[in-house]
Amino acid sequence: MTYTLIGPAMEHVHLAAEDEDDLYSGYNEYNPVFDADMTAKIPGTALAARPLGTSFGARVPLASSLGRPTTGAVQDGAARPMTAVRAAGYSSAVRKGFSFDPLGQSKGPAPPLESKNEDTPEEKIKQMEKKIYELTEESCMAHSRGDLQLALEKAKEAGRKERALTRQREEIGLAAPVNWDLTFSVLFNLAIQHAANDMYAEALNTYQVIVKNKTFSNAGRLKVNMANIYFKQRNYQKAIKFYRMALDQIPNTHKEMRIKIMQNIGIVFIKMGQYSDAITSFDQIMSDSPNIKTAFNLILCYFAIGDRENMKKAFQKLISVDLGIGEEDKYIPANDDPHTNLVIEAIKNDQLRQMEREKQSLAEKFIMTSAKLIAPAIETSFAAGFDWCVDMVKTSQYTELANDLEINKAITYLRQRDFSKAVETLKMFEKKDSRVKSAAATNLSFLYFLENDYGQADRYADLAIVADRYNSAALVNKGNIVFVNQDYEKAAEFYKDALRNDSSCTEALYNLGLTYKKLSRLGEALDCFLKLHTILRNSAQVMFQLATLYEILDDPNQSIDWLKQLLSVSPTDPQALAKLGELYDNEGDKSQAIQYYYESFRYFPSNIEVIEWLGAYYIDTQVCEKAIPYFERATLIQPTQAKWQLMMASCYRRSGNYQKALETYKDIHRRFPENIECLRFLVRLCTDMGLKEVQEYATKLKKVEKLKEIREQRVKSGRDGSARGRREGSASSDSGQSSQGTSAKGERLSAKLKALPGANEPYEASSNKEIDASYVDRLGPQIDRPKTAPQKRKEDDDFADEELGDDLLPE
Repeated sequence: MTYTLIGPAMEHVHLAAEDEDDLYSGYNEYNPVFDADMTAKIPGTALAARPLGTSFGARVPLASSLGRPTTGAVQDGAARPMTAVRAAGYSSAVRKGFSFDPLGQSKGPAPPLESKNEDTPEEKIKQMEKKIYELTEESCMAHSRGDLQLALEKAKEAGRKERALTRQREEIGLAAPVNWDLTFSVLFNLAIQHAANDMYAEALNTYQVIVKNKTFSNAGRLKVNMANIYFKQRNYQKAIKFYRMALDQIPNTHKEMRIKIMQNIGIVFIKMGQYSDAITSFDQIMSDSPNIKTAFNLILCYFAIGDRENMKKAFQKLISVDLGIGEEDKYIPANDDPHTNLVIEAIKNDQLRQMEREKQSLAEKFIMTSAKLIAPAIETSFAAGFDWCVDMVKTSQYTELANDLEINKAITYLRQRDFSKAVETLKMFEKKDSRVKSAAATNLSFLYFLENDYGQADRYADLAIVADRYNSAALVNKGNIVFVNQDYEKAAEFYKDALRNDSSCTEALYNLGLTYKKLSRLGEALDCFLKLHTILRNSAQVMFQLATLYEILDDPNQSIDWLKQLLSVSPTDPQALAKLGELYDNEGDKSQAIQYYYESFRYFPSNIEVIEWLGAYYIDTQVCEKAIPYFERATLIQPTQAKWQLMMASCYRRSGNYQKALETYKDIHRRFPENIECLRFLVRLCTDMGLKEVQEYATKLKKVEKLKEIREQRVKSGRDGSARGRREGSASSDSGQSSQGTSAKGERLSAKLKALPGANEPYEASSNKEIDASYVDRLGPQIDRPKTAPQKRKEDDDFADEELGDDLLPE
């Protein structure tokens, strides 16, 4: 590379001669020419006057092409600072007309932002789209809260605004494409809200609009929703058609979706009774992706067509389905590592674990139900069928269910009223593990308690408690046995122990309330039943007990309120209606009393107390003709009681039909010849009517009265201490009890009825409490008998086939 130097500097350049030895000599020489000021005086860049130097001489500063001064150059008397020494812009020298203002505050505030013009068509369309999205979201939120009407209104409003947006877009003629996502979301939400409000025709029309629009991708899947609507409308043919159309449009990659649609098709076939087609659908599912529900439905289909062999095969498929649940051992700490134990404790009851429990419980429920269903059908007897099911379950992953199936076998014997075999089956568990042993002993105690064999019931209750001291059902059974023996304090302790072990044991809480009621601790009994009412909101038994307690506490208004609540749950309960009528009668409200008494009589026309009250009411209101049918009904119920026929005759006489009254009295005399009241009325009627039979009846009346006096004297002599008189009095009393037509019986009836009226007075009915009702109220706990633990929601001591299967199993 060659450098050419211009100017005087060339004269002083020292070149090394070839013959000189020191090539580097002359470098320390100084030429005064370089003292001249070579700095440029014109503006330039920071790199403008950087000196250019070579190995041949000193560097010469060159001016920049832009004319910017070099760093450190002086401009207008002010020296620019060196960047490497001081920051640019800071100088002790003040330039003319220059002030230090690094933040630019001397320029004033920044100008305001330019406001967005909202009047443009594009901006208006954006605002409308935003409003439509908000309405759609509000509709979805209202649907999630259960406010279906509001959700539908919001969806309709969003639809109206979306149509207005489309028209406005067409009028303006914007080049921007239509927002199809917005249109789809509005229509889809509107269809969902129509279906939720049972507006199926509107929902189907909306779905049709979506499906027919080719712009929407994968809209064919919505035919599943349309099929669901047809299923709800019981239009099964169209449901199957749309399910299959949806199935054709779903690719094989979406396997889970296809399985669900095929399962729906099978269920529709079951609804139509086409079990063979349903079996085909379920078999395909079981071969592709077996699951518990499909296997259970397959068993039901084979049971419906009576295919024994395939029932067995389907049951084997059911118990072999993999639930995808890990082993229980993973929740047991394997070592003493605190971190590992903390993690196990955290996941022991998390949502995933709860989901696993629910899936396990559902599988066990299906297996138990299937076994109970097919056991009588797959073999010649249900016992042999149960044994086959038990053997299959023992070899599967549900080994623990085998014992429960054995208990269900005993329950099936109970349904067939074969108690001996049921007891024999349950006794087989006495030597098994504690849990099964306790459950079997609890059921045995329950059975013996129902048979009033309290000794055996007590024995097995103790056995159940020993096997599992936390068995609340066993504690309840033990408390019931003590309750029957009238040791109420001890019974209350057992019920409290049961509640401590299981606070949701409603039997223990109910029986504890009954125990407090027996102990006259009415406040505590009231607390028990009020607490139970919060758990069992629709229990008629609990409401009746509350009404009874408030009546005992002299609060008839509260008692009436609870009885009305009871009638809202069980409006045809005659005992509750009669009780409500009695309370209104005690309050003096006859109009309400007659209404409820009449309703009670209409639902149960055999309640003697209700019949007597109605008859007495019409007699009191001087409408004796209406009282006669009630006393005729009482005569049919108690034909050996003369008082009902006497009251009928009295009604005839009071209404002026003396001939009919005379015939009735004569009929009573033929059936009860020693009835003194009947003879007295015959004498009076014959005298008033001037009949010849008056003397005959008067003679009979004297004989009967004399016989009555003799018997009274014998009874009196027996009471004085004579042994022989006591025996004779006892024989006389026995004779009076065995013969309904004796005068002693007539005297006893006379004592229970009110005093006979005079010749011109009507014969009135006795009070309600003077007649023993033969009707036993249907609400079991009304008679204050404790509830047995395995027997839930039962109103009497009889077996209920619908509930026995589950209720006998202890909690």
